[in-house]
Amino acid sequence: MISLKDKVAIVTGARRGMGRTHSLALAKAGAKVTVSDINIEECQQIVEEIKKQGGEAMAFKCDVTNKKEIEEMIEKTVAEFGKLDILVNNAGIAEFKPFLELTDNDWEKTININLRGYFWAAQAAAKEMMKNKWGRIINIASIAAGQVGVGFRDLAHYCASKGGIAAMSEAMALELAPYNITVNCIAPGVIDTPMTNVFKEDPKTLEETLARIPLKRMGKPEEISNAVVFLASEESSYMTGSLIMVDGGWTAC
Repeated sequence: MISLKDKVAIVTGARRGMGRTHSLALAKAGAKVTVSDINIEECQQIVEEIKKQGGEAMAFKCDVTNKKEIEEMIEKTVAEFGKLDILVNNAGIAEFKPFLELTDNDWEKTININLRGYFWAAQAAAKEMMKNKWGRIINIASIAAGQVGVGFRDLAHYCASKGGIAAMSEAMALELAPYNITVNCIAPGVIDTPMTNVFKEDPKTLEETLARIPLKRMGKPEEISNAVVFLASEESSYMTGSLIMVDGGWTAC
């Protein structure tokens, strides 16, 4: 098994879905984990799961649209665990709405959470990682990212944010490489989480979606978490600036 013993990680958007499984997987591999999201009670439930499995974790309330809260999250993590090695930028929203009906508020809400929050968290984390000349920044994007993936109807704002994450990750990787900090990006396909319930509510929509996926099923959150653990480890030491598609073959079509 991959070992993350003595490593310290932060996962944003960790109270449910993929964020939850990322936190559990990192802890299972031996990392100490800060489980963060806007609802600290739900984060604490995951912390209790980790502790029952013999791991170490703490919960922290963090709204990634608030730069001060991000900085406090990193400060508290370092105070509790002594350092920061791994950041998993996972917080995100996907609110379906036709392009012609999108408002400024719709656009800003999605960009602020999905892209600006990633930027702020990565920048603050990198400054801490530089102290130890070792770091792993893992940004969760999506196959819904335009030219690097595919487009999705009624998600222009979401696709813009996820395409921005992929591009930003490449630029970050170039600048942080001298400090032995790698930056990689995971682009999940349709994963069975609360965020993708919209695909399951209508049988026709689900049938059309699965028809596009060569493996003919939605992915499991744990299947993305496996990639997270690998990118967080020493085994991925020669990877930076990479975009990994975990999509059941959708983008291979």
